[in-house]
Amino acid sequence: MKRHALLFTVMVALFTSAGLAFQAGTDGPYTVLKTARVGGDGNTDYIYADTAGRRLYITRGATQAQEATGTTSAVPASEKRLTIFDLDTLAPVGVIPGVGGNGTAVCPKTGHGFTSDHPQPSMFDVKTMKLMKTIPVPEGFSADGIYCDTSSDRVYIGSHPTKSLMVVDAKDGTVLGNVDLGGTPEQTVADGKGIIYQVLQERPGGVAVVDAKTMKVTVTYPFGDNGGCNGLAVDAKNQILFAACNAVGAGPARGTPGQPPPPPDPTAKPPQTFVILSAKDGKILARLPLAGGSDGAMFNPSTMEAFSTQGNGTMTIVKETSPTNFEV
Repeated sequence: MKRHALLFTVMVALFTSAGLAFQAGTDGPYTVLKTARVGGDGNTDYIYADTAGRRLYITRGATQAQEATGTTSAVPASEKRLTIFDLDTLAPVGVIPGVGGNGTAVCPKTGHGFTSDHPQPSMFDVKTMKLMKTIPVPEGFSADGIYCDTSSDRVYIGSHPTKSLMVVDAKDGTVLGNVDLGGTPEQTVADGKGIIYQVLQERPGGVAVVDAKTMKVTVTYPFGDNGGCNGLAVDAKNQILFAACNAVGAGPARGTPGQPPPPPDPTAKPPQTFVILSAKDGKILARLPLAGGSDGAMFNPSTMEAFSTQGNGTMTIVKETSPTNFEV
């Protein structure tokens, strides 16, 4: 889902209360270390942290010129671009003009990065920060989510209109195939052993399990009542999936940025939920509350925590105390 980005504030190590899902607290283990304002026009969707190369990537969409009014100054047109920052200092590193889209993925072993650009995804050289090529797409394809499976050096690019995943060889940008998902893709993750997991946005929601070798869906795990799911994270070691799902009628941008989220609506069925399930058979292990509408999730194996980022300026962090026990 596109986010308007006239002015970005990037925050590293966002805080949340360790024990209360619906309070924006400062008494938990996470605190804000650094903020950086990244000015300029243009929308974005996913920001991407390359932890191997220590770079932060933010795509920016093109904008049209705006004439001056009685209360505003004229704004010149801006082209789409990929803005790149030092992940540790948040200082600007470079810009690749003419490259935009919804997000970025980097495959460190190949030295190549990719953006879910429109009308064709782009491939760039990480070291030189130069565009290398654009990638042809099937008719109706519109790139959105993007993910690199570093175990195979393959890039997976989701398309809402075609309900499919494009599979790209990260070494040379060759299209290897397209996976028919039977649902609208959002976040993609992999177990590093040849299985790709794709969260689907429909209601009721679910996760499509894809065999990377055959590039086919082998099974889809349903979520029951929960749907509108945008985020997906995986604990690969224990084979557990964390799907961040929104309330009926809710999107990731609910709430006011920088303000505590509103209390949960008792009439919303089902609520905003982290659906936790077994990656082996789809069994639901837990359903925990989210503090807002989510548009992304991650899992940190070092701390055994799953993170959901929410459009109201909060994060929800779930601790995996054991493969069968979880708490906000």
